[in-house]
Amino acid sequence: MPVFFKKNFLFVFLIFISYNLHSEQRNNPQTDFKKIIALKDTGNIYQEMLNDKSDDLMENHPSEDIYNNIWTSERLNPYKVPIDSLPDSIHVNLSHFHIPVPGAVTSEFGPRRYRFHYGIDLRLNVGDSVLAAFSGKVRIIDYEGHGYGHYVVIRHDNGLETVYAHLSKVLVNLNQRVKSGELIALGGNTGRSTGPHLHFETRYIGNAINPATIINFITGKVITENYLITKKKTFYYQTEVKAVQLAKYYKVRQGDNLGSIASRNGTSVKNLCRLNGIKQKTLIRPGQRLRVR
Repeated sequence: MPVFFKKNFLFVFLIFISYNLHSEQRNNPQTDFKKIIALKDTGNIYQEMLNDKSDDLMENHPSEDIYNNIWTSERLNPYKVPIDSLPDSIHVNLSHFHIPVPGAVTSEFGPRRYRFHYGIDLRLNVGDSVLAAFSGKVRIIDYEGHGYGHYVVIRHDNGLETVYAHLSKVLVNLNQRVKSGELIALGGNTGRSTGPHLHFETRYIGNAINPATIINFITGKVITENYLITKKKTFYYQTEVKAVQLAKYYKVRQGDNLGSIASRNGTSVKNLCRLNGIKQKTLIRPGQRLRVR
């Protein structure tokens, strides 16, 4: 048989085998059932992908795969993936970074008196330009009167998500593609804010990362273009978060003193002073909140 016909016969034979194989799978109820289970059991698919040590997530998967195709404009963190479930080594490409605003840092990432501050505050004036840190797609545009005020969340092609809060005006649309350095909003003083500033967050699958470990806000550039996420170094602050969550506060009443407050809450005056950064002779007033645990 001529070589030409041999090649064509082989090609037709392979197509025939492939078609029958797929037909068998389509007509097999057990196969269909497995497909349904796989689609529903997204957590297992996600864990399998994360635990594959031979697979470079950022190189082989778009951000949609990393987020298990979860796309919602309803919640900042719909993923609920605990830090312990993340692999211990994730590389993120930061090469196309652009500083959102050039203002100085006015509040660091970390614990505040009654809560944890999951971002960094950058100084600006109302109406100043706010730019996208990386290229990506707008996932959330929302307003929180007692929180972020007007804010935007962008999921980036490198797997990170960034939050821009206390805005005066949003200039992008939901699901819009944006480029790194593109104008997305105007700075403001909306929501729970004591003055004009940009509250800026960096997150990976819902888990906050201190922006200062990624960005040098003095130079306006990333510290490294290939950022390595590790559970120990990147999420070092978890013990501080737990301490804030376990903290207990007492509202001072008329006639209270440090001794009576300590006795009522099963602690010591010395511990009250340590927790609140005060001295035994410090004057306390009714309505004042003191940390007792």
